[in-house]
Amino acid sequence: MQWVHEYLKTTPFDLYELYLFHLVVRHGSFTKAAEVAGLTQSAITRQMQGIEASLGLDLLERTTRSVRVTAAGEFLYQESVRLLGDVEHSLQRLREDFTDAKKEVRVGVSRSIGLAHLPGFFHANFRRLPHVACRVSCRPSVEILSALEANELDLGVLCPPRRLPRTLEVRHRFADAFTLVGSEEIAATFSALPKSRQARLAWAEQQNWLLLDESSNTGQRLRAWMTKQGCTVEPAMQLDGFDLIINLAALGMGVSFVPIRALALYGQKRHLHRLAWPERFERELAVVVRRHRKMPPHLDQFVGNFLF
Repeated sequence: MQWVHEYLKTTPFDLYELYLFHLVVRHGSFTKAAEVAGLTQSAITRQMQGIEASLGLDLLERTTRSVRVTAAGEFLYQESVRLLGDVEHSLQRLREDFTDAKKEVRVGVSRSIGLAHLPGFFHANFRRLPHVACRVSCRPSVEILSALEANELDLGVLCPPRRLPRTLEVRHRFADAFTLVGSEEIAATFSALPKSRQARLAWAEQQNWLLLDESSNTGQRLRAWMTKQGCTVEPAMQLDGFDLIINLAALGMGVSFVPIRALALYGQKRHLHRLAWPERFERELAVVVRRHRKMPPHLDQFVGNFLF
């Protein structure tokens, strides 16, 4: 076992220094990373210089305004994400299983998921797991995936990309159907159309479209589906959430395809109407978690209590 001790004596960095490196990469700034870590900027700069000197590699490119990661730095960052997440997960399990610390589930919900979905995610858990606290944040899907890998979240609810990082897995899937909505005045013009595909597409070209930001997974898939329908329109507005889209549509600002479930909160909005578009778009939503040798029982139960 002597080789183990020799290796440890020559290790170029420890876990704390690796964590600081992750902060710098994630925030793209020594200043911001120092704020999060509670250090001075000069202290964290020295730590990074020490790692690079020990490795004999440049991990970060420094400019006057930002910090960019090199190819070697990106490799180290990606390869060590799971390592740091595993360490944090082990410490979290120690606190929850062997101390009086209250168990907590940290949930990231995609911004493309409407408020009306949330009772289905959490209501049963409030009743069945009253001893488990829940911390919820609303983020873009790409941030949720990164936070899951870093063990900053326990589970994410989102429209998953076509390929997940190898450190993550889907534990639950459910379908989310969409409908076309518009104001009362717009609904009247739609209902008066001849029952032909050309008439609907010509009508669609004349509307103001309120669409989810195309940078999101749902936005990309919805836009691709619309193109297949022959509905190639330019959005009047791009937004990051369906609740705002629904409110703007009710005010007569335009039309949009939105999740049917998201309309549950807007039953009193008489000026909002569903328009009978003949084809239906449907996305898949998923509960994504980190791959565990064994998922903690309370987290496994939490996922099992989802109503959708």
